[in-house]
Amino acid sequence: MSRRNISKKRFPQTDEIYNSYLVSLLITRILKSGKKTVAKKIVYQAFDIIKKKTNEDPLSIYEKAIRNASPIVEVKARRVGGSTYQVPIEVSGFRATNLSLRWIIRYADQRVGRSMAIKLANEIIDTSNYIGNTIKKKEETHKMAEANKAFAHFRY
Repeated sequence: MSRRNISKKRFPQTDEIYNSYLVSLLITRILKSGKKTVAKKIVYQAFDIIKKKTNEDPLSIYEKAIRNASPIVEVKARRVGGSTYQVPIEVSGFRATNLSLRWIIRYADQRVGRSMAIKLANEIIDTSNYIGNTIKKKEETHKMAEANKAFAHFRY
């Protein structure tokens, strides 16, 4: 690992159908055991379900869901003088997107249903309508940060 050069972030290519960077991030997040074609099939089926249920563009609904689920602040454990404090820290745009994707996929996986495509579509629709477990997780994160606002001076 080089000490001088800082490695640049490598972004995945946009997907073929929607030509969107966010969709390709979702595909790589769903990916298990290197089966990218299976992950693509799940995501595109979910987008078809979204289109049937809402009669709107699935990409705009997906982007709205990502915006709704993105947190503004989070807490990080910081050790100061022998004790650990939960310090609220503002979240960068890239990390906020990654957190929202992580939460959407986690709570879609926990849903009861037949296929992952149906569960993912329902979670994206719920998140875009500002309801569901993903939104609950975001609000819980914000409440934690608000409760620990007193330790904000330990920020690094």
